[in-house]
Amino acid sequence: MTAIAFEKVHFSYTETNDGADKLFASDTSFALDGVDLSIEEGEFVAVLGHNGSGKSTLARLSNGLLTPDSGKITVLGMDATDEKNLFNIRKSVGIVFQNPDNQTVASIVEDDVAFGPENVGLPREEIGKRIDFALNAVGMEQYRHSTTTRLSGGQKQRVAIAGVLALKPKIMILDESTAMLDPRGRKEVIDVVTRLNKEENITVLLITHFPEEALIADRAIVMDHGKIVMQGKPQDVLQDERALRKCSLALPRSVRICRELQAGGLQIEDGFYEEDLAENILALLQEKRADIAAETETAASNPTSKDGVGEIVCQNLSYTYNPSSPFETHALDGVDLHVYSGDFFGILGHTGSGKSTFVQHLNALLKLPTAEKKYKPKKGKPIPQTTLTVNGYDLTDKNTDFRQLRKKVGMVFQYPEYQLFAETVFQDVAFGLRNFVKELQEDEITAAVKDALETVGLCYEEVKDKSPFDLSGGQRRRVAIAGVIVTKPEILILDEPAAGLDPLGKEEIMSLLHTIHQKWCKTVLIVSHDMDEIAENCNRAAVFGDGKVLAADTPKTLFADETLIRRSGLDIPFTAKLTALLREKGVVIPSDFTTDSFVKNTLRYVSTALSEGACHA
Repeated sequence: MTAIAFEKVHFSYTETNDGADKLFASDTSFALDGVDLSIEEGEFVAVLGHNGSGKSTLARLSNGLLTPDSGKITVLGMDATDEKNLFNIRKSVGIVFQNPDNQTVASIVEDDVAFGPENVGLPREEIGKRIDFALNAVGMEQYRHSTTTRLSGGQKQRVAIAGVLALKPKIMILDESTAMLDPRGRKEVIDVVTRLNKEENITVLLITHFPEEALIADRAIVMDHGKIVMQGKPQDVLQDERALRKCSLALPRSVRICRELQAGGLQIEDGFYEEDLAENILALLQEKRADIAAETETAASNPTSKDGVGEIVCQNLSYTYNPSSPFETHALDGVDLHVYSGDFFGILGHTGSGKSTFVQHLNALLKLPTAEKKYKPKKGKPIPQTTLTVNGYDLTDKNTDFRQLRKKVGMVFQYPEYQLFAETVFQDVAFGLRNFVKELQEDEITAAVKDALETVGLCYEEVKDKSPFDLSGGQRRRVAIAGVIVTKPEILILDEPAAGLDPLGKEEIMSLLHTIHQKWCKTVLIVSHDMDEIAENCNRAAVFGDGKVLAADTPKTLFADETLIRRSGLDIPFTAKLTALLREKGVVIPSDFTTDSFVKNTLRYVSTALSEGACHA
């Protein structure tokens, strides 16, 4: 039986002024443009595409949240355009959105998970079993009685997934729903979904930017500007670099490494997993080994500014949400961390490890008790011995000028586009500047806004008078970043800055941050769940776990300690996995776990090994 069928489906978010049929409007820009698609029951289909390609629209049409302008949609044999079928369709098709805040309905976790089963009339005993199953599946059973508002972004996403799992739908759609999860959480969710697909024949539609996730599907579909432009076996679709780049997508990291090795003269086949690539390299060596001295790695210099510019010193920082209440949660427990002036610093940790709570202290969004205006030390009670100095400001002192601190320490949140609020892009970007630097003249504000927008890659004349909400998701994120960097902060903090972006969008954001860092921003901190992102971009990083800093060092040193990383609920970068597999076979390739380093040293290793073999022959 066909689970989902689209026949020449058009959909546009644009409405014509006279109410005429949108299909014939001359200025219509279709989110879906004549899509034909058939997904069989029990099939696992991955949908890839750049931001704005139509993936999420496809998902919402599939469970009746949207109605097509034209064409026919059938779900499990039911016409999705007939309102009489919508209840049964939505009962059978569970969808998990990209942002969990959009589907959280209750204040307590177990109530949120129970919402769906209760609304379809399941018995109380069965609802309890469904809650247990769903929370265990996503690793959130210990948070059963927690408040949803106090969960981290990744924890909220797990609860949202659990809410859909509790319905045990016949079709499950995940719309970038693993984007905010740590590596272990992402793997657990994908494993659960894969198991449900295989064991219970649940049809899965996985919308993702991770090509590695798409590899587990039966079929991969690539969308571009509302059309399906490629489809087939994932291994076939994900090898066509030119076509993928045209759609703002990228090859899987394993295939990218293979292509760079091939460009360096190595005759090696494409491999989609680290095991494949390791075996291909070993096959080339034909049991020959070469000893290569590791290249000397230049340690990043971290000069401490005498005036504290760009430096962060934290000692014994603790923080508790809802103290002395049933919902008391210890988020930080004696954090010690030193970020040097000039660092491009990464912060890693599993979901709920305290990363976001920590960075919110750095520009006093969360304040220490001693920094509160009403704080008075209580007799007989010792003052907490905490040190928190950021950019030369003492954040433990209530007399600190926190307004000036926030001018110098910029913060970009997990979903930066949600920071937008003004009527025009210009007003939004200028808002912080007007509040922090009141003495500026209007022409100076205009120049600063223009510079900020152009720094993030937007054309000032094209976007300045537009509503930020009329822009694409990627453009909104850039506007939000522009609104933070317009004051030229000396420390820039970004919480998951590239989450939810397509591969080329991620590359552009990271390139932008490096440009800012090189030109005028002393120190950049990024919170990320992407191990490869940290390895490729940061000179130092810290691993958080259970509210503490478990380790802080160079990414090379941190990722070499696989036991620590895995114990922390994280994963090691692809190149670290590959290096470890080769080491087990006696091939020791020095690498700092960046792609460039691995490729360069692998080419040297193989060249030396093969030339030695030729000499001995």
